Amino acid sequence: MSVPSARRRGRALASLTAAALVAGTGAATLGSSAQAAPTPDCKAPYPIASLAQGDPVNGLTVDQGVTPEPFTGEVIGVLDDGIAPGLDMVIVDLDSPAIQAAGGIWQGMSGSPVYADDGRLIGAVSYGLAWGSSPIAGVTPFEDMDDYMASAKPGADVDRDTAQAIAAASDVSAAQASQGFEQLGVATGVSGVGASRLGKLTHAERDYLPKAAYAAGRVSPGVASVDDVEAGGNLAASFSYGDITMGGVGTATSVCDNVVVGFGHPMNFLGETSMSLHPAEALYVQPDPLGAPFKVANFAPPAGTVSEDHLTGITGRFGAAPSGTTVSSDVSYAGRNRVGTSTVTVPDAWPSVTFYQQLANHDRVVDAIRKGSESQSWVIKGSQAGTPFTFSHSDRFTSSYDISYDASYELADLVYLLSSVEGVDVDSISVDGDVTNSSATYSVAGNEQWVKGAWTKVSNRKPATVRAGGKLQLRVVLRGTDGTIARVPYSFKIPKRAAGNRGQIYLTGGNDFFSGEFFYEEFGGPMSLGDIKSYIDGLVRNDQIAAQLFIGGGGPGGEEECRGCKGSGEIQKDATLGPADKVVSGFKRLKVVVKPAKKAKG
Repeated sequence: MSVPSARRRGRALASLTAAALVAGTGAATLGSSAQAAPTPDCKAPYPIASLAQGDPVNGLTVDQGVTPEPFTGEVIGVLDDGIAPGLDMVIVDLDSPAIQAAGGIWQGMSGSPVYADDGRLIGAVSYGLAWGSSPIAGVTPFEDMDDYMASAKPGADVDRDTAQAIAAASDVSAAQASQGFEQLGVATGVSGVGASRLGKLTHAERDYLPKAAYAAGRVSPGVASVDDVEAGGNLAASFSYGDITMGGVGTATSVCDNVVVGFGHPMNFLGETSMSLHPAEALYVQPDPLGAPFKVANFAPPAGTVSEDHLTGITGRFGAAPSGTTVSSDVSYAGRNRVGTSTVTVPDAWPSVTFYQQLANHDRVVDAIRKGSESQSWVIKGSQAGTPFTFSHSDRFTSSYDISYDASYELADLVYLLSSVEGVDVDSISVDGDVTNSSATYSVAGNEQWVKGAWTKVSNRKPATVRAGGKLQLRVVLRGTDGTIARVPYSFKIPKRAAGNRGQIYLTGGNDFFSGEFFYEEFGGPMSLGDIKSYIDGLVRNDQIAAQLFIGGGGPGGEEECRGCKGSGEIQKDATLGPADKVVSGFKRLKVVVKPAKKAKG
């Protein structure tokens, strides 16, 4: 016998393709007040057409702390259209004690300025060889870093002549060089969640989570100041700030007229955007034998707004941090309570921050990976084209292993769906959770029918019977894993036209229920705000039971056999039972026989 319906947990498909740093539990130290811009450098661009093989270069970058240190190198050549059509890549071989110690250039070095001998700015270190760690770098020309192009590709192919030129000028073989260049990533850091937790929270679990992450330190106002954002200094841009500061750390290329340009490649290729701009402090460069080394860094409070995120880099202005969506989590457990808050400035990050905010706050309050249950309620407020909306829901979650995780992801998945709706602006997402240690659950065990003044057990072998036009009075029996028994009454009014037919009742625990129509809409095409409202309005709680009555053949999926049934099951009634005091799982099917209506006397 097949089960007609089973919940498939929402698959959130949004992904922040830029590597991110997430820093937690620093809300009190983060502000949005304007800060004075650092001292400008305003270097003139060096024309790429004037470069020749062997030309010496020098530059600045940070591998530890906030002070830029020099590196040197020489030009290998210029790869025509190496970044995109009309956008060349300058290939250089770089050297410094830090580069030697790391085994090559590193993730987070993106944006490091590269100068010609006369002091003019050639461009920003932005690409590394695809084969692995190497001192060979691809440089985005500074004369193009304010020109935003409409097309991009993730890396750059290298022809045979260029590969041989790289091999002749360095320790890299022609075969290695021929694998091409790819953007230097910005490694992912997460604080407030923990290293062991991060190992389990992967991109494969949820597409909106970073593909890989390391445990980072918390945000602190003392780590760096706005004066440290200078050419060759650390530069960070975030999608959110507060309890969860989520963004990327790279390098500033140039500061001029209250504006900073950096990275040399996009953060997330968002175009016009509203990320917050941060100073940062580099802790060290982590070698990576399987790939490029990466910079580990801490964020300072926001010092402005990154308004442009394009192929040639990011551009920000110093001043006030951008406003955004407030995500808050209120968790209580065993007499402890904490409220955590983050501000999300980029809609793509709504689901990520919603998940991390809940998880970080749970881990702080529950303070262990433990089984348990949670009563949860949430409210989402926003608008579409100026028309306000409010969505709310409450539910119960139970986990036999990790209640902090299992109670955190469903709202984040729903927020992802909301983020895909055109024209939606979310003002706030607030969620309250009360956690207990009990992990007991109910399963659907059977049915009883009220017959001649008493409750009688009914089943497929002993069908429920009812007269057409009458009321079928039943109650579902729930059996708890802790030995408790609960009964939830329900009834269906039977149409007179059903006389002489048979039917079936399907009972599904809310923990195993989903709407097939919504599931199709969710992954079958774009959703509207009305679709999401209908879904929320029709949600069956995990501690409820969905009861579905079919008179005639078929069932919820149309595949269930009903011997003796007439018709295709058009007569259908639905009811949602409960909530019970525990999460309900499981499925039962009950046959129903409809007798003719009683004949009127006389």
